[in-house]
Amino acid sequence: MREFWEKRYKNRDYAYGDRPNEFFKTFIDGVEPGRILLPAEGEGRNAVYAANMGWEVDAFDFSLNARKKALELARREGVSIDYLVADIEFHELGEEMYDVIALIHVHFSPESRRYIHNKLVNSLRRGGFFILEAFSPEHHQLLSGGPPDKRLLYDIADLKNDFADLEIETLYKQEIELDEGIYHQGPANVVRLVATKK
Repeated sequence: MREFWEKRYKNRDYAYGDRPNEFFKTFIDGVEPGRILLPAEGEGRNAVYAANMGWEVDAFDFSLNARKKALELARREGVSIDYLVADIEFHELGEEMYDVIALIHVHFSPESRRYIHNKLVNSLRRGGFFILEAFSPEHHQLLSGGPPDKRLLYDIADLKNDFADLEIETLYKQEIELDEGIYHQGPANVVRLVATKK
């Protein structure tokens, strides 16, 4: 899996573009800046946007090429982000450190998904927000990107269970039109979550 992502992020072009995800952008535009964590952040498009909006940004990904391009994008935009190379399953996170944690098109296996989500929630401050956008099972027949393995797609029931300890403010599926770089183009079906730590 690491080899796959290193190869994808090796190209000069940004695989998913250099503009932020629309759901992420809409959320960030509507809240006061604080400290944000972006795990599995890829080439930095969301991290750099958050930094431009005044957020203190921590991000990581297990791809060296992703980190390199994220830091290049940050330099180009004149902002600073803290970006590590780390595997989300094993990366140590502090408790109650972040005002927002965002997972944008990050898909974990059913065997590790709940463990990782719980680990991230522990790092969220009281009153902090967890936001997520991922491909739903209805996306499987579409050709606009996303994991080919149906087990990696997220349903509403999965997220209700994983985030049962949070106050879920928004949780829905939606058909959208993706325009994110080379690999996210065309009709998509996504699930979106905004939840608060009580």
